[in-house]
Amino acid sequence: MTSTADAVPPPRATYRRLSVEERRSQLLLAALGLFAHRAPDEVSLDEVAVAAGVSRPLVYRYFPGGRQQLYEAALGSAADELTLCFTEPPVGPPTERVARVLDRYLRFVDEHDTGFSALLRGGSVVETSRTTTIVDGVRRAAADEILRHLGRIGGAGEQPAGPRLRMMVRSWIAAVEAASLIWLDDGKRPDAAELRGWLVDHLIALLTATAATDPETAVVVNELLALERPDGPAGQLAVRVIPVVAEAAHLLSPAAASD
Repeated sequence: MTSTADAVPPPRATYRRLSVEERRSQLLLAALGLFAHRAPDEVSLDEVAVAAGVSRPLVYRYFPGGRQQLYEAALGSAADELTLCFTEPPVGPPTERVARVLDRYLRFVDEHDTGFSALLRGGSVVETSRTTTIVDGVRRAAADEILRHLGRIGGAGEQPAGPRLRMMVRSWIAAVEAASLIWLDDGKRPDAAELRGWLVDHLIALLTATAATDPETAVVVNELLALERPDGPAGQLAVRVIPVVAEAAHLLSPAAASD
């Protein structure tokens, strides 16, 4: 005889229809996973549909412009994530904040290696003025965040950055991009921590060199050094650089040496 308990059918798995935004996010997540490790020209809508577990017509329903529209939307989502890498609370010495920013940035590069290379190198058939604008927007946002850590973005109680300082910071952002691409080409060597340390040193060196001829940057460097710690990036770089600079004493004129 069958018991009452045996007669009760197992509960059905509940099905929840995704909202428009949830479905769109699901498709973008699937696309980002593919674009992260392959050039955008090599990714088909069929592959996106399979990765998302949906039909190809459904992908077209949300992105009627096809792969181009989907790529631009995925790129915008990745750009937002990359911009967030540069957002850091204004707590602690500035160079230590920059180090934390670079840790997040390099983690993003590591996780999106092929897609990151394709994005920054350009030449893709899906590259347009809109995709270029998205990438440039990330660069400008990153530069603004670094300037904010230097107290020169024009916020409350801050001075806007002058042309020399802004050019220097944007040049450093370009150097970070270039170093990231070379790092990927070289099999991610040296390790990310060593690369991050070198990039922080690079920023300090650029600031110092610019401060020698730009009064505004000189003020920024003095303010920055007042917040640094002996065991922080700036202090450690000073320990390593001072002996090197000492070797250049013979280059100083007698008047400069006496000063």
